Parts: sequence; structure tokens; C-alpha cells
Amino acid sequence: MRHSEPPGWLEAIAWVSLGIAFAIALAIAFDIVVRGHRQKMAIMNVVYPVTALYWGPVALWFYLRYGRRMSKLEMEREPHESDRGGESDSGEEGPPKWWQVSKGVTHCGAGCTLGDIGAEWLVYATGWTLFGAALYADYVLDFAFAWTLGIVFQYFSIVPMRDLGPLAGLRAAVKADTLSIVAFQLGLFAGMAVYQLAIFDPPLDKATASYWFLMQLSMVLGFFTAYPVNAWLIRIGWKERM
Repeated sequence: MRHSEPPGWLEAIAWVSLGIAFAIALAIAFDIVVRGHRQKMAIMNVVYPVTALYWGPVALWFYLRYGRRMSKLEMEREPHESDRGGESDSGEEGPPKWWQVSKGVTHCGAGCTLGDIGAEWLVYATGWTLFGAALYADYVLDFAFAWTLGIVFQYFSIVPMRDLGPLAGLRAAVKADTLSIVAFQLGLFAGMAVYQLAIFDPPLDKATASYWFLMQLSMVLGFFTAYPVNAWLIRIGWKERM
């Protein structure tokens, strides 16, 4: 199958974007693991670095502002300070705040991101196509992997928060995150369709930095399509406030 070669300027931007994202992911992981800022909710130790793979500097700002202070170390240092900047973590009244919804999306998005990366490389390695196109094979495998990992991530979030058993936890995780995963993947798939069908013909080679830079942008789009769904899921009580 033929593939398009990205222009030099796009490939240069892509390498910079990917390099920054990986550096930030490593920096957040270092802060959590080595400097001791392990999260109260253990799964978030994975969520924050993974989110940096597509949000880059935005993920770093969000982690420092809304994530790091929820580490066990910071809470032990200032046990009575549940609110910095006038935003309480404990308030359950009224609609969820934007950062609570955003935490919910990052949680769903981390599972989707890891699933999408694994699925994309598997399609590339096997040369699998569907209806004559690798893109449709990507869609099928991306969704399968993203849904599976997304539910796993939600399971390890909702079970300790609600003190559920394994089967009840699995049911709650599926109920809480399926619609969120669908919304995230729809945004991602829309972005993929634009750059694979409308911009590059034939499609970009997955071995280029440009492909993964455009995947970063598509994941950001997925974040925004999942945001209103997560806000609704939190409001109706299907998903916990993070």
C-alpha cells in the first residue's frame, strides 16, 4: 500500500511536539514515582503521564494545579487545606466544576490513548485492512482496545471510591464510562478521517512523526467531544466526581 510523505515543515513540527509531550510525561512520572507525589487514587499515577502524551504543556499545568495537590504527600503536609484557589474537591452540591469534569475525561482518555496507540501499531505491523483501507481496520481495533482499557481504568477508579466487589465494580465501570469512551473515540475518529481522507491521499505512513502529531490533535478533539458527556454522567451520578 502506498503512503503519503509528509512535508518537511510538518515533520519538524511533529518531532518537536512529540518530544515535548514525551518529556513532560516523563517529568510527571518522575514527580509521582521518584519525588513521592503518588496520587490518593492510584490509577491517576498512570492517567496524568499518559494525558501528557497528547495534551503536552496543558497536561503539565493541569497536573501541577489540580493533580499534584491531591497526592498523599501534599495532603499529609497540609491536611486541612482542601481548597487552593477557592475550588473545593469535596463539594457535592450543584453541577460539577470544569476541572472535575476534565479529570473524568483524562481518566477515560488515558485508557483510550493507550488502546489507540497499541491498536494502531498492531494494524501497521500486520498490514490489516478492512474494505480495502487500513483506516477502517484502525477504527475497529482502536475502539475495541480503547473500550477495554477505558473500562479497566474506570474499574480501578470506581471500585475504591464506592467500595464495590469485582462484579459490581465491573458493571459500574461499564455503566460509567462506555458513553464517555464512545464520545472520545468519535472525536478521535473524526480527526483521523480529516487527515487520512481529506488532507493526505494516499494516507500518511504510521512510521512518520507527522502521523502521531496529527493523532495528538485528534485525541485533543476527542477530549472535547467527551467533555459534555462526562459532565452529564457526573450530574446524573453514573460517574464519580474526581
